[in-house]
Amino acid sequence: MKLSGPPATRLLRRAGFAALGLVNLVWGGWAVGAPEHFYSTFPGFGLRWTSAYPPYNQHLVVDLGATMLTLAVLFAGAAILDRPAVSWLAGIATAVFGTLHFGYHALHAGHMGTSDRVLSLLSLVGGALVPPLLAATHHLRTER
Repeated sequence: MKLSGPPATRLLRRAGFAALGLVNLVWGGWAVGAPEHFYSTFPGFGLRWTSAYPPYNQHLVVDLGATMLTLAVLFAGAAILDRPAVSWLAGIATAVFGTLHFGYHALHAGHMGTSDRVLSLLSLVGGALVPPLLAATHHLRTER
């Protein structure tokens, strides 16, 4: 996709990081504030991906929520500051987490059916790739 220039690129990047921050803020707050409900119903919409990996462990769910809240802070910083170093820090840190998270789920299906597993893995790939791709937009230039 070719962007029309630096203002469009900045807007896309900042909006992307802001959206990722908001999603992680909501999910992280949910996991920390209501860990059993999060475990039973995440990601919502009738899907139950986390509970496909029993047994329930409050400590691990709250730790996951804390991780998501940390990612929300990184993404918010990238969206607000819009500096290459901050964006790359958020992008690479998330890529590390996302790649390891994906790797586990690629090797362990839990009790998920095929469609849930495919959707889950696709979301994990996106979670690992989108942040560094957003950071890479700092290097896009307009053609003159």
